[in-house]
Amino acid sequence: MNIQNQHYRTIWPSTGNLHEILIIDQRQLPHKFVIETLSCLDDAVTAIRDMHVRGAGLIGATAGFGMYLAAANHTGDDFDGCLQRAAKLLDASRPTARNLKWAVDRVLLAVGTGKSDEEKLQICFQTACDIADEDATFCKSLGQHGLEIIKKISKAKKGETVNLLTHCNAGWLAFVDYGSATAPIYAARDAGIDIHVWVDETRPWNQGAKLTAWELQQENIPCTLITDNAGGHLMQKGMVDMVIVGTDRTTHTGDVANKIGTYLKALAAKDNNIPFYVALPSSTFDWELDDGHKIPIEERSGKEITDVSGLTKDGNLATVRLTAPGTRTLNYSFDITPARLVTGLITERGVVEATREAIHALFPEK
Repeated sequence: MNIQNQHYRTIWPSTGNLHEILIIDQRQLPHKFVIETLSCLDDAVTAIRDMHVRGAGLIGATAGFGMYLAAANHTGDDFDGCLQRAAKLLDASRPTARNLKWAVDRVLLAVGTGKSDEEKLQICFQTACDIADEDATFCKSLGQHGLEIIKKISKAKKGETVNLLTHCNAGWLAFVDYGSATAPIYAARDAGIDIHVWVDETRPWNQGAKLTAWELQQENIPCTLITDNAGGHLMQKGMVDMVIVGTDRTTHTGDVANKIGTYLKALAAKDNNIPFYVALPSSTFDWELDDGHKIPIEERSGKEITDVSGLTKDGNLATVRLTAPGTRTLNYSFDITPARLVTGLITERGVVEATREAIHALFPEK
């Protein structure tokens, strides 16, 4: 998508050195646009763990390239052992996102077909590239399916502005391109539909305020930043036509793990008869878990609650503390929205009810 009218993906191999993978350091946005180089497995693990990259699809793509970097830097005879060790490190870097383990397992499975270390290295690279390309393709496709929902709302409103509300960042910054929750928004813009987006700030990292609002501004899509707790009020006042969010892991029974606070938006939407949709590529489904409450929920540093970063008046990035010294914290990154609160799941194959039967009918091979 666009940054100052120039197209970027969120991750890509360096054209000058294929042993270097380039990412956008999202910790610096929206104040600084910084391209970071990943040169080894440790760089990829750090980027995922410390949120230089974040979002389900991008975490998966970074994990795929992390496996490749481990292979590219390997010395010695135990090539397969090197990849198994890399897989464990990557799997442990962030526990909730399904795409991470999915990508790691996909690389391991593909490498098993190679006969020599050199062939296995090439398979690693190609598989990582395929994961990234597929992520972008799937997000573009689900955008077209989500567009049909927005078209119906626009028609019912006789062309008046369609107001969407989203939570956290499920834009192209969270994937390789297009995004999940934003893909239908971009498709609606391209179709000439009058749209406006309410952007939750999304504490504690403020990924809505820092990333989603900035991303939509780059695309010239009308948007308004709101506090996390304002969503329910807007719904009560009839100012929201549809809620659309992403997900880091969704069970094959329709339970959704997404950024903390999503559950509250789903409850408010249900109470106000507002459709609540979740957009995801199929790589985000967990085909083994029946119960969303069994999804491991990441608990992160309390500093993400007690401290906040931003730009000072003199143009410098600074971090300040909001709370008194010694304040106790509990910082869960995700919550679970049960399937009963989800109007539908928007996937690359179409829109489906959040039920085991419907999901498996759409993906019978699973």
